[in-house]
Amino acid sequence: MKRLAGLSKLAFITLGVLALVVASLSVFGNNIRKLFGAQAEALVGQEYTANGGTTAHRQLQRKSLKTFGMNDEGGSSAAPSITVASAPPPAPPRPEPVSTGNTHASQRPNPFTLTSEDRFSTFAVDVDTASYTLFRRQVSEGGLPARDSIRVEEWVNYFRYRYPAPEEGDFRVDLEGAPSPFTPGRHLVKVGLQGRNIAKSQRKPTHLVFLVDTSGSMGQPDKLPLAQTAMKLMVDGLNEADTVALVTYAGSVRDVLPPTSAVQRDTLFAAIDSLTSGGGTAMGDGLELAYRHAAKKAGPQSVSRVVVLTDGDTNLGRDLTADAMLASVQGYVQEGVTLSTIGLGMGNYRDDLMERLANKGNGNCFYIDSEREARRVFQERLAGTLEVIAQDVKVQVEFDPATVRGYRLLGYENRAIADRDFRDDKVDAGEIGAGHTVTALYEVELAGEGANVATVRVRAKRPGGVEAAEQRFSLERSGLHGALRDASANLRFAAAVAGTADILRGAPQAGDWSLATAESLAEGAVEGMSDRAEFLGLLRLVRVRHARSVASGGPY
Repeated sequence: MKRLAGLSKLAFITLGVLALVVASLSVFGNNIRKLFGAQAEALVGQEYTANGGTTAHRQLQRKSLKTFGMNDEGGSSAAPSITVASAPPPAPPRPEPVSTGNTHASQRPNPFTLTSEDRFSTFAVDVDTASYTLFRRQVSEGGLPARDSIRVEEWVNYFRYRYPAPEEGDFRVDLEGAPSPFTPGRHLVKVGLQGRNIAKSQRKPTHLVFLVDTSGSMGQPDKLPLAQTAMKLMVDGLNEADTVALVTYAGSVRDVLPPTSAVQRDTLFAAIDSLTSGGGTAMGDGLELAYRHAAKKAGPQSVSRVVVLTDGDTNLGRDLTADAMLASVQGYVQEGVTLSTIGLGMGNYRDDLMERLANKGNGNCFYIDSEREARRVFQERLAGTLEVIAQDVKVQVEFDPATVRGYRLLGYENRAIADRDFRDDKVDAGEIGAGHTVTALYEVELAGEGANVATVRVRAKRPGGVEAAEQRFSLERSGLHGALRDASANLRFAAAVAGTADILRGAPQAGDWSLATAESLAEGAVEGMSDRAEFLGLLRLVRVRHARSVASGGPY
């Protein structure tokens, strides 16, 4: 009997402990989930999704400390105000974005933000495309992209979109919205920025300095030989007033060709053909020499650009850190020298470094995986690559709280700008070339009966200018499509691309999104464009590999 009594007492104590554990899990479930993953999810009764997110994770996320300037209709700036809202545990406070569009920020996807807390979304424009081209190569070779290499805006902006040309000023913004194909009850809003075109005959004199990596790792067919082809294509598109210089770096830096007129094709091509690979890699000294050459030609009436071609398998030389190398050329950047970084090959390619260099250098970042891509960048889009029509271009989208409950910007995490700095013309931002388009997508949740959905402001300086001009555009609720099928092919295709990128990078908000939905969207929006058709083919390959990866417990 004593033994039975003891067992009963032990059972009672055990049940009490279990009750306390269950209660603790209910209270602290989010923290336990972070530590122990899916098994802890099951204990606290939450739905666990394939990408590791939960139903709780898909609740509204909030900016916890955000400063924003009050904007009026006339474009004046009032004193900034600060709102502080406690973030729901266990999410950490989201810091204020740095005051520049040209820093390598975290790739953490933008949160869904309540307009009652912050109705402004501010970012620098971005026309880089390297992330998408790198994805295309990885898929073509039988793989899937690394999540941290996926930058949504670079995928979306790889493609051409047919937007109306500006009627006045440098830009026109095409605004459109439709029900989201991914999240029931939400809409997608497209912000499409079109820059003015410039004819080849109207371009300013261009002074290029090619900085070519000729280290031993560049000896493969898809590296130095492809770089030589790309340079020749670029030279072929230049005008008589343009010049080209050539610098190489490997174990040492070599001045191969001083600034030479673009009409001297034979001289330029012979210098390009003479390049061979061998030795180590020290980028820092070569970059400084190339910038010194370019700075001699810099001025408001000309274009002076350094073009770096490398496989990214580099040490920086002189024991420089990446930040120190970037800082060493800032003086030249302020004089008006711009930068294009051209990535080649695979292996130890440093995509992160190439993007940071381009951002710091007020330029653009490309990845060349074929002669076809070289032609696309250096022939078909040469004017936009060379001729900058506006610098420090910032976009601020103001959502009307009477119409929009919350919003999320897909991508542009590396281009976030503090809202209060939109009208601070000392703050660096992005550059736009002639004829370039920039597309951004927002996922929004409508609320109330307000008539205005969003006001979009674009602020930019003319090249070499100090003061910025501002343009304003509005999207009314009456301008939203009632059904997605009524939306333009531009919106539907951009949604397919952005949705695919968000799914593959594991964005928590895309946990229930479907690659099948993205494929269906892309199928109906190709419109005879070869680059869109190619994406559709890649997406079909990705769907199969993604499903296999999830089934096998892989990273996707």
